[in-house]
Amino acid sequence: MTIARRITAVCALGAALAACGTAGTTGAARPARAGAAAPTASASPSASRPPTLTPGPGGLTPVFEHGPRTLGKTVALTFDADMTADQGPRAAAGEHFDNPGLISALRTLKVPATVFMTGRWAEQYPAQARALGSDPQFEVANHSFSHYAFTGDCYGLPTVDADHMKSDVERAYTAFRQAGVPHPMPYFRFPGGCYDRQALRAISSVGVTAVQWDVVSGDAFATDADAVTRQVLDGVKPGSVVVMHCTRSAAPTTERVVRAVVPELRKQGYRFVKVSELIGETAGHR
Repeated sequence: MTIARRITAVCALGAALAACGTAGTTGAARPARAGAAAPTASASPSASRPPTLTPGPGGLTPVFEHGPRTLGKTVALTFDADMTADQGPRAAAGEHFDNPGLISALRTLKVPATVFMTGRWAEQYPAQARALGSDPQFEVANHSFSHYAFTGDCYGLPTVDADHMKSDVERAYTAFRQAGVPHPMPYFRFPGGCYDRQALRAISSVGVTAVQWDVVSGDAFATDADAVTRQVLDGVKPGSVVVMHCTRSAAPTTERVVRAVVPELRKQGYRFVKVSELIGETAGHR
């Protein structure tokens, strides 16, 4: 698989959380074709360090899109806690970039999940970030500090130049520490899902695995929870990673979707896991 190919993430929050792409866009990344070769993972991660994928050719940041299809019905629900670096005034004016009801639903339903959080979100909601990071049901991963794009032409997002990509990722980890998140994961999700070889090279020394997805929920800016529910249920396969959002103002239906999707997938025999478990399964199935 050529990592340098540029692909499309079907739905992502825009710079002002005001647009959601539904078609191909130059400069965005697309999940790999089914059956395409994937980076291998560390087969024996230490007890203190979560499993990660082995770097790609030339040490490029590895990219993970889904777990093994043949090791049982596991699925990871992931939630992007998006907030761009310049949205403080909107939060101060009362816009909600958090979603406590969604997190409460996940706790009630006993669904483990991975939250990809921007550093700016952690600064805005430090108590929630700390609670998520301290709860063994969840894991907190990196979604950049600024939620600015790492490529051009990525759903209208402002861009981070190559010289500042690494520091943007590191600044998010600093924000997590300052908020009291004890063990943020070594996983990174590109804003908008957009990446190219330059971006993978720029953050390679941070030591993260880039996490994409193979199921787009379509929850961003959606008003029809039933349609989003159908899209998730139609897309899930064993080992799937589902992308959703943890932002009330930009994804108002997500809690209802989760309350509908979880019992139906359980009825179908699925078990919910965190991304780290899927990557760990990949490590033992090379």
